[in-house]
This record gives sequence, structure tokens and C-alpha cells, in this order.
Amino acid sequence: MNQYSNAVTSIPASALATNKLIRNTYTLLAMTLLFSAATAGASMAFNLPHPGLIITLVGFFGLLFLTHKFSNSSLGLLFVFALTGFMGLTLGPIISAYLSMPNGSQVVMTALGGTGAIFLGLSGYALTSRKDFSFMGGFLMAGILVAFLAGIGAVVFSMPMLSLAVSAMFVLLMSGLILYQTSQMIHGGETNYILATVTLYVSIYNLFLSLLHLLTAFGGGDD
Repeated sequence: MNQYSNAVTSIPASALATNKLIRNTYTLLAMTLLFSAATAGASMAFNLPHPGLIITLVGFFGLLFLTHKFSNSSLGLLFVFALTGFMGLTLGPIISAYLSMPNGSQVVMTALGGTGAIFLGLSGYALTSRKDFSFMGGFLMAGILVAFLAGIGAVVFSMPMLSLAVSAMFVLLMSGLILYQTSQMIHGGETNYILATVTLYVSIYNLFLSLLHLLTAFGGGDD
């Protein structure tokens, strides 16, 4: 009888923990997106140059490492904002470049709206359907690695068609990553809201940049 009672009472406790994780994750995600938007706006206002590929990669992976290392302490929150703020600074010059193109503001707003719609739609689907998308983990890891290396190759060797293909790949991969991460939070595969926030933020960031590139290319504004 005691075993039955323990089993029954553990279910609400687990549900409460999951709800708390989801609430904390989306709260922190909203805060980091606002902070990132603020740093991007400051970068645009002061007309700061883009730091370049090498500094961006070093800064991103360095801050990402520190975020993971201190994800179970209050320092993790500091590094989350450092990471998202830094990525906002790198995003500002990119948005400025797109805004300087013909119909640039329309492209930016469309990409922003598309990113929001995709994120809300996929997150909402994963939360309401409660399907387990953990099977996508290996595929997503391999796909992101291939797309990342292909993207670096496209930049280094100036291959616009490959760059366009990489952007299309990232739209699909980041969409899958949103489903996967949301599913992980629901089914206990991820219990740290800091790490969940970082994954979702990176998904949104790359999704937005990829949509910008694709919309510009198909709109005739890509060089």
C-alpha cells in the first residue's frame, strides 16, 4: 500500500518539477532575447563593425563552454547573459547590412516574424502533443556538425550556392532542435533550465540568420 501511495504522489511532484523547468526556461529565454536585442541595437546605434568570423567563433564557444561549466551555479546565469549579449553585438552589424539593402527592412521584419512563428508553432506542438523527439538527437548532432563545417567552407572559399544550401539546412536543423529540446524538457532528458535556454537561444539565433539569408537570396537582394 505504501509503494502504491509513493507512486501516486511522485507523479504530481514530477509534473511540478517539469512545469517549473519549462517556466524558468522560457522566462530566462525571454530575458536573454531582450538583452540580446538591446546589445544588437547598441551595436547598430554606435555603428560597430562586425568582429569577424574568428573572434565570433572564439567568443561564442568560449562563453558556451563557461556557461556549461557553471550551469549549476549562479555564475551560469552571468555567462548566459554574457553569451547572448555577445551574440547580440555580432548580430547588430549583420542587421545593419541587411537594412541597407533595397527592401531590407521588409526582409528583416519578415525573417523576425518567421522566426517567431516557427519557434512558437514548434514549441507549442511539442508541449501540447507531448511527443518524444529524443530519437532526433543523433541526427541533429551530425547534421549541425556537417552544416557548421560546410558553412565555414562556404565563407572561406566564397561559395554563395553552398552558403545558401547551408542556410536551408540550418532552418531545418534548428526547427528540429527546437522540437528536440522542448521534448527533452517535457520527458526529463534536460533538467537544467540554463542549458535548455542556451540551446533554444542558439536555435532562434541561427534560424533568424538563415531566414535572413534565404529571404534576401530569393528576393533578389543577395550579391
